Amino acid sequence: MSEQRVVLIPEGLDGERVDAAMARMFGLSRTKSAELIATGLVELDGSGVGKSDRVTAGATLDVTIPQEQDPLAVVPETVEGIKIIHDDDSIVVIDKPVGVAVHPSMGWTGPTVVGHLAGAGFRIATSGAPERQGIVQRLDVGTSGVMVITKSEYAYSRLKNAFRQRTVDKTYHALVQGHPDPHEGTVDAPIGRHPKSDWKFAVMADGRHSITHYETLEAHRFASLLQIHLETGRTHQIRVHMSALKHPCVGDMTYGADPALARRVGLERQWLHAVRLGFEHPGTGDYVTYESTYPDDLQNALDVIRDAH
Repeated sequence: MSEQRVVLIPEGLDGERVDAAMARMFGLSRTKSAELIATGLVELDGSGVGKSDRVTAGATLDVTIPQEQDPLAVVPETVEGIKIIHDDDSIVVIDKPVGVAVHPSMGWTGPTVVGHLAGAGFRIATSGAPERQGIVQRLDVGTSGVMVITKSEYAYSRLKNAFRQRTVDKTYHALVQGHPDPHEGTVDAPIGRHPKSDWKFAVMADGRHSITHYETLEAHRFASLLQIHLETGRTHQIRVHMSALKHPCVGDMTYGADPALARRVGLERQWLHAVRLGFEHPGTGDYVTYESTYPDDLQNALDVIRDAH
């Protein structure tokens, strides 16, 4: 989509540079005007121009202005790899693959769960920002596994409240470097934004209350497979807490994982998977549980660790 604007240069702008004239007439920045000129979207009396060319009064300025897409707009687009585990009038439960964000956000241009559901014809009718309708939980782009999206206002308020009151069973498996000591325990450490990096989080004295319970399922030479229950649900919580214990998720270079081990097991993301979600169904009141098996990249990495001697 684009907008075509054709104007005559007024007397008052005679002799001005083209980019300056465009900025004055269309309210564009000089930088934006120069971009349009450089990409051939500006003509003066039917001919292409350079940004420092001068305009003359009475000349015809023809500008094509592409409409910029809202970065938070939901683009209906089905995403290969998203599996529907369960669907009814209240909720849809999916198995999210790696590389998919839950909803549109600033700086993210890849596929989203919300966009997939819109493209696949699911009707989500809840309050809040359009790009976040139905979202009661999130998984990182680099984390795979089971998650629930609500389809009605009633289901949204019931499940949102259940997450807030910590009555939802959120179970993850994580392959972490080394061997946590003790083999099972609880990490109770507040998490806040990293002081030196906008996109990282860290254990911070003034952070938000965060609790992670873990137990070791398998201990191998280089890594341990943990089962983790989240009591709270902070951004990057498991990754930050495991890193704080000096046992980062295998492959999680953002939080201090060993790149050599990641290469050895063939991982390009953190070994972290949401394996189970249990909650009271907002429509029936029954307690329901949904599960997801490991995707191929995580299973292959675990097999390499199991075979390492």
